[in-house]
Amino acid sequence: MTSDDEKSPKIVSDENWKAQARQEKEKLSDQSDQSDQSESAPDDSDQVQPADEQQPVNIPPANFMTLVNSYMIQTYYCLGKFADPEKGEKPKVDLDLAKHHIDMLSVLEEKTKGNLTEQEEKALSVALNETRMMYVQAAQS
Repeated sequence: MTSDDEKSPKIVSDENWKAQARQEKEKLSDQSDQSDQSESAPDDSDQVQPADEQQPVNIPPANFMTLVNSYMIQTYYCLGKFADPEKGEKPKVDLDLAKHHIDMLSVLEEKTKGNLTEQEEKALSVALNETRMMYVQAAQS
């Protein structure tokens, strides 16, 4: 019969892995310290460099006005006011999608009623009026 010592697995301790792990930990700590220092330096955090272009692109602030402008521009695009800059094709009209974007602006107006500054309320109202008029003109032609 075999003893319990022979049945249980043997644990082999290699001291080299401990030293290697310690060195890797120190190296990562040094890299982290260097990245912390570079983060504290002023940077252009609002600029993104697309993979295919190396020139920075300014990203607008994330606020209510940007949201309204975003829906407005999407509506203009769907109403054929802009061509696709990447494809260089003629502007296309998609009335259903334009109506969807206008409806989203309407939802914003309804859900934010009483919670907007005077300037935000006016900008939303102007955006809705302009996009609705453009939609009617596009639908008639």
